[in-house]
Amino acid sequence: MICAVDPMPIRTFTSKDGTAIGCFESGSGPPLVLLHGMAADRARWAPVVPALERHHTVYACDRRGRGASGAGEPYAIEREFEDVVAVVDGIGGSVDVVAHSWGAICALEASRVAAHLGRMVLYEPPISVGGPVYPAGLIDRLETLLRNGDDDGVVATYMLEIVRVPAAQVERMRSLPAWAGRVTGAASIVRELRAHEHYQFDSGAFRDVRVPVLLLLGGASPPFFEAALAQVQTALPHARLVVLPGQTHVAIDTAPDLFAREVLAFLT
Repeated sequence: MICAVDPMPIRTFTSKDGTAIGCFESGSGPPLVLLHGMAADRARWAPVVPALERHHTVYACDRRGRGASGAGEPYAIEREFEDVVAVVDGIGGSVDVVAHSWGAICALEASRVAAHLGRMVLYEPPISVGGPVYPAGLIDRLETLLRNGDDDGVVATYMLEIVRVPAAQVERMRSLPAWAGRVTGAASIVRELRAHEHYQFDSGAFRDVRVPVLLLLGGASPPFFEAALAQVQTALPHARLVVLPGQTHVAIDTAPDLFAREVLAFLT
């Protein structure tokens, strides 16, 4: 399938463990890396790439296990942090990053190491604050759906029960080009959720991160996202929070103009 976020050429960066990370390049201007979340691939940025590439050279990356990137087995969350470092430092100069959901956790952790990171936009990283962000037994149910070949059900259940996107919005998302990529990456969703169970955000580890950071929160998102961003804002010395009125975890789809406007206002 060809979608709006499939420009040429593709740039491939080699992560520390040898895994190839593919990023699709478009536009012109200062470099801007886009990192998607769990239930997505690079196509999830299609609604906002046209606005961003008017001001930046955009690198829309497939995170490992999806699209143009290698799987990098066995999976470990730390390899994802290394992937971001490989891309940012591989581009060189001053590189800005916009990251969503699980991709925002990867960018956040990479900020402790990456030498060429300029600025970051982090949209609702799913950091656990005081307990899990999903119902008990949900990952087991997703694994059952995966074994039964119901990849679409994995994605829909993830959206409804973890991200808590309203059912009507999930149905709308099914009609968008990015849905096919989400379904193709269903197995990666499950393995990343297993890794998320063991991830601990260490707020004290970010004292030396001096890059400017914009934190984005949907005004209608579940409370745990607000709690997570409050923790991140406390940890990062140069972070500020912007609320996207009336939006949830998928404002890239439901309010692309608003999302792009806030990102570009921060970056420019």
